[in-house]
Amino acid sequence: MSIRRPIPAALAVVIRERSVLLVRRANPPDAGLWGFPGGKIGAGELLAAAAVREVFEETGVRADAGPISTAVDAFDRNHDGTVREQYVLVAALCRWREGEPIAVDDALEAAWHDIASLDDDLLVTSFGVSRVCG
Repeated sequence: MSIRRPIPAALAVVIRERSVLLVRRANPPDAGLWGFPGGKIGAGELLAAAAVREVFEETGVRADAGPISTAVDAFDRNHDGTVREQYVLVAALCRWREGEPIAVDDALEAAWHDIASLDDDLLVTSFGVSRVCG
């Protein structure tokens, strides 16, 4: 089996007052888990543009992209544990501009969550959402 290159993806960490916008994912990696809106960066697309596009596609919310927050690796694995795909997720801090979240595209749910009450043990999230928001 040949090793494939990691897939670059943008995450949008959208903040509105004391809340952060999260979606419950429909597709791997992290299907069924709550995480930041995001997805693959298109050829020739800037990271900030990808973050803004993805948050609108998945939630209908308009946001303005700001600085990069962090980057993490995410792995989609086969049942035997071998890596099917590797993603490099780059999180951009974004400011809410307008709109209320609705689940669109590959999101099962979309909602604002109070940053102060985020707890990975109570809300099953991907790659430490509360750590990024903290």
